Amino acid sequence: MKKMFLKLFLFCLCLWHLTGAFDDEVKSVSVKEGDSETLNSDLTEMKDDDVIQWRFWTENTIIAEINVTDDRITVYDDVLDGRFRDRLKLDKQTGSLTITDITTEHAGDYTLEINGVRKKKFEVFIYGLTLFSVSVLERDSVSINSDLTEMKDDDVIQWRFGNTLIAEINKRDDRITVYDDVLDGRFRDRLKLDNQTGSLTVTDITTEQTGDYTLEINSVEKIKFNVDIFESVKYVTVKEGDSVTLNSDRNEMKDDDVIQWRFWTEMTLIAEINVMAERITVYDDVLDGRFRDRLKLDKQTGSLTITNTRTEHVGLYERKTNFWTTYFCLAVFDEISVKEGDSVTLNSDLTEMKHYDWIQWRFGNENTLIAEINKRNHRITVYDDDLDGRFRDRLKLNNQTGSLTITDVTDEHAGDYTLLMSVSYKYSLKAFRVNSVHCCGPTEAVIRLVLSALVGVATVILLVYDIRSRRAEQHQAHIHTSESIEI
Repeated sequence: MKKMFLKLFLFCLCLWHLTGAFDDEVKSVSVKEGDSETLNSDLTEMKDDDVIQWRFWTENTIIAEINVTDDRITVYDDVLDGRFRDRLKLDKQTGSLTITDITTEHAGDYTLEINGVRKKKFEVFIYGLTLFSVSVLERDSVSINSDLTEMKDDDVIQWRFGNTLIAEINKRDDRITVYDDVLDGRFRDRLKLDNQTGSLTVTDITTEQTGDYTLEINSVEKIKFNVDIFESVKYVTVKEGDSVTLNSDRNEMKDDDVIQWRFWTEMTLIAEINVMAERITVYDDVLDGRFRDRLKLDKQTGSLTITNTRTEHVGLYERKTNFWTTYFCLAVFDEISVKEGDSVTLNSDLTEMKHYDWIQWRFGNENTLIAEINKRNHRITVYDDDLDGRFRDRLKLNNQTGSLTITDVTDEHAGDYTLLMSVSYKYSLKAFRVNSVHCCGPTEAVIRLVLSALVGVATVILLVYDIRSRRAEQHQAHIHTSESIEI
């Protein structure tokens, strides 16, 4: 009996909650970026004791309210990092809320409460804006998803670069078209359309393919995608077990600075400094604790130091500040010594490069590109005229494995070599520190010096012995001659 009562009580409770939920009006609103939108309370006039509150979904933050009893109208436009500053207007007669100059920061759920009771909910969507932004490495590929699982029979999907149509799928006519010869052929052999979802893939990206891509479905603009290339990538090498510092390039942080450091595994946040909040945080337990007790943040400059570096720390680090983003490629190097005049091969450890793989070899503190293989374009290139031609006729690339051989090594070829690889769409890094040895190692040099000295001494001994032998022979001959004369 008790169980039955409990079930009945829970059922009524659920029903009460569901009824309350369905009583709330949920309205979807689509707004073009830069436009204004009014969220209507549907009141013609407020009562003398009414209290109206508007809340935004981020932590259910109150952003505006009217208290008729106290004759007070308040707009909290400095909350949430000031994203609503100078953008909110309240109608004192109806309580309706107007948001001006809308951007992506203002997309989300807005709730209207009257006298503590939730009355209306608005879902605000922004169209005609850059919803997504992605940075890729040069010569890499990027897929721009339509977010469709399957296109309908009457769908027409169009992709535009700027205002130029570059690809479309027309299900009505059963037609899929790639216009890769437009814009001086910059997209030639670079565009691929998914016939089921309409997603677009752009391969072998250079600066010519960076910019805004727009997806239109049935002539309605749905998604904008901004693609750019990592503008600032710094290559850093470190010996395994040593410490390395990724510099913030600042002498001192400002009062409103926020610096975040992320690691390329899902761009995981590993450390941050918020000067305004007086907060320094190191998230060294993320990623299976690989950074535990290894991260140090400089509170004055925001630079990040990684101690006791291992291969599991190799990869791409993102440093994001208030205004710009910088990337660091960190690699642990293998140290190789090679005699001057000899050859050395830097192994990629690949057995075979596949169709979409690419690699880049870089040299020195400036990370100058000296050789690359791009299987997608069937291209193998050696830039041996760069760096004043120091590598001219000295570089050989293995087209199958990507390994690099340097012949006739001299002092100017000593230094750090970094290998960046995209294999099966996964990035990896290797680094080598090549030392040029003029003749031999210290021990071998000492041995050679001792041997040379011994040879010299032996030569002198032999020379003295030869002189003495000749003199003895001459003396004996003189005695023999004298005896013959006396007879």
